[in-house]
Amino acid sequence: MDAVLLVGGQGTRLRPLTVSTPKPMLPTAGVPFLEHLLARARAGGVDHVVLSMAYKPEAFESYFGDGSSLDMRLTYVTEAEPLGTGGGIRNVADHLRGEDFLVFNSDVVCGLDIAALVATHRGSGADATLHLTPVEDPSAFGLVPVDDHGRVTAFLEKSPPPWPTTLINAGCYVFAPSMLARIPDGRPVSVERETFPELLASGGRMQGHVDDGYWLDLGTPAAFVRGSCDLVLGRVASSALPGPPGERLLLDGATIAPDAVVTGGTTVGRRAIIGARSTVDSSVVFDDAVIGDDVTVRHCVVGAGARIGPGTVLDGAVIGDGASVGGGNELLNGVRVWPGAIIGDGAVRFSADR
Repeated sequence: MDAVLLVGGQGTRLRPLTVSTPKPMLPTAGVPFLEHLLARARAGGVDHVVLSMAYKPEAFESYFGDGSSLDMRLTYVTEAEPLGTGGGIRNVADHLRGEDFLVFNSDVVCGLDIAALVATHRGSGADATLHLTPVEDPSAFGLVPVDDHGRVTAFLEKSPPPWPTTLINAGCYVFAPSMLARIPDGRPVSVERETFPELLASGGRMQGHVDDGYWLDLGTPAAFVRGSCDLVLGRVASSALPGPPGERLLLDGATIAPDAVVTGGTTVGRRAIIGARSTVDSSVVFDDAVIGDDVTVRHCVVGAGARIGPGTVLDGAVIGDGASVGGGNELLNGVRVWPGAIIGDGAVRFSADR
């Protein structure tokens, strides 16, 4: 089965992590996030994936190559200009085999049974079938009410309460080949705002497949950290996880002082160092980062090659690649430090509004 993977976004909500790396390629539980998604797609019967790219496209092919290591074939298509979710799908039409195909957004970690989603689509005879999931507060998502037979009755973008449903568009679809003709060629198109509403208005059939398992949008730093930690902890399964689930994941060459405490699903990257008496909880430490002695890190991302000086406290912070935070009892709470930045010694307090 074919799949289209939308990987063209710039990941602005995740900056500074995405300044040098596309969001789907960020290290997540030890491997690029995209590797978890591709592994799940392969388990669901996908053997050919077309990547619809725009931002830093070279990062994808240089890592995954032709896809043979994943037992699938990968095709890479780069947009000359950003075309949105619908335009990105239409732009790769010539690379599909003319059968039902899957579409994946590239910023969601979930436990979806892809084969079950495809079975729902084929059993219903729908033009498009959407993975739907219930959330407690759907105000930030597209709402998708369904009837008693699971047929989608409306496609409502973000709206205030009262809500007609708590089911949201979870970012994975199955399309019949005829859907491609519904998407205009050569211009930006949003499937959420244009294609789906027009399909319903024309009498087309859109089916919902409700799955209330694990689902998380990785669009913010806090969500990215949570998703990575949950993968390590085994709260959502992934065959791409480079090790058994547990309280921490140590990659090749990582060094942890005997009296350091690393827990909460933390990943410690390759050749990274955790110093004496330091605590790292529920965080992601990228390759070659150095965390000094007596440091506390909670719910943070520490970028590749970053240096955290002795005595520093990081809480909900994002430290960019190669940045340095000097040892002087700094407290960084919710702060984002850009790649290459240097915060020198001294008792300095930073808050999220700075």
